[in-house]
Amino acid sequence: MQLTEHLPGNHYVIRRAAPGAVWIDDECFDRSLIVGARFLQPRWPVDTPACLNEKTLKPLFDLSPELVLLGIGNHQQFVSPLIQRRFFEQGIGLECMTLAAACRTFNVLMSENRRALAALILPGR
Repeated sequence: MQLTEHLPGNHYVIRRAAPGAVWIDDECFDRSLIVGARFLQPRWPVDTPACLNEKTLKPLFDLSPELVLLGIGNHQQFVSPLIQRRFFEQGIGLECMTLAAACRTFNVLMSENRRALAALILPGR
């Protein structure tokens, strides 16, 4: 087993997730966002999975991660087959999870130095 020391500040850490907010490092976000190891796009214009389209997926595809964790609400939801196919065509894995599960999984993947993004959908205000 290989152990790797991860120092604070090496990557973003999701500290807490609630139904309408996510805390990354010491900042609270109450709108949908995309977060990666050293990438943060607040105010991602997606309030529901139905808002996913070529334009809203572009920031995810442009970063070419190996995996995207799509965190949505308190109950697992899946995206349309069309959206799933777009990820497949890009060679990017897609995992649909609850918001809390996506946040936990993101932190684990970051500790493993994986090229992953969390696309967190928070309800619009």
